[in-house]
Amino acid sequence: MTDTPTPPPGKVLVPADGLRGLAAALLEKGGLSAEHARTTADVFVWAALRGIDSHGTARVPAYLELLAKGVANARPEITVESGGAAVAVLDADRAPGPVALTAAAEEAVTRARTSGVAAVGVRRTVHTGAIGYYVSKIAEQGLIGIAFVAGMPNMGYTGVKGAAVATSPLAVAVPADSHAPLLLDMATATIALGRIRQARANGTPLPEGAAATADGTPTTDPQQAVMPLPLGGAKGSGMSLAFELLTGVLVGAPVFAAFHSEDPAGRKHRQNALIVAIDPAAFGDAGAFTDSVDATLATLKALPTADGAPGVFYPGERSASLAASRAGEGVPVAAKVWRELTESAGGFGIEVPEVMG
Repeated sequence: MTDTPTPPPGKVLVPADGLRGLAAALLEKGGLSAEHARTTADVFVWAALRGIDSHGTARVPAYLELLAKGVANARPEITVESGGAAVAVLDADRAPGPVALTAAAEEAVTRARTSGVAAVGVRRTVHTGAIGYYVSKIAEQGLIGIAFVAGMPNMGYTGVKGAAVATSPLAVAVPADSHAPLLLDMATATIALGRIRQARANGTPLPEGAAATADGTPTTDPQQAVMPLPLGGAKGSGMSLAFELLTGVLVGAPVFAAFHSEDPAGRKHRQNALIVAIDPAAFGDAGAFTDSVDATLATLKALPTADGAPGVFYPGERSASLAASRAGEGVPVAAKVWRELTESAGGFGIEVPEVMG
């Protein structure tokens, strides 16, 4: 007899497939096509399986609000403009990020199969979600995936008073054979905005140098903090500015300059991205490449473990292990989030999956 899984305190365990189906059904009721709803739900559940709760199914209510207010376009007319065999720009027409970036990743893979490397810019999307998802999909097909995103300024910049640049993320996925792919997924901020909100709700202090007040003064008080500070000071703020140039400026839809202008339209929510796919076969033997990736990762893991360290891990290893575990044991969902999802489902007449514990 199999024991019923015990959920963490304050959470319920929901089967991954059931959670994905519920999220998709809600998003479809919110106006997305069935295909786009499934795509968006898949991104959310991918994040939830890996413990990235800030970008998991907790985002469903926020996306429903974006759709209801027209910030996100439920029925976008997405177009792809070719700038050459290995280059394209996808105009998202304000489609939700999961819809636009999934399409861009697929376009990048198709072009990279022919050209060896391909870059697809994404113009005018709305909240891209966990960008590790898109590069992971590229790595699943044996290619290297790289992604940059830039959006609305919500983070400090070294030497500037107040919010200046965005917490722009970077993600890199490298395929392996006997190991889970390497997946580096990081923001240019010291901490996420969601962690500030979480600390405010819990009344716990923030780490030194991680957040600031509205005028840019560093603070550990979550009640006073309104924005994160850049990772590594000038390094993080410089990376964010570079990502703005590699995304919005490159595709002709700059955010930074418009945000800081006198035009109110410059503050309308939008994001831009750049997705790059690299085919290892264009550089030599693809099989030899993944063998070398495996050897590199194995060498890292065989290095002496520092005193007190739980082990030696490469980026993405632990999240992949967690995803495998949660796929069978269920996805922990905060009770508050589950209540919001089930209440919304009830309003739409959607059947709610049974929880596991």
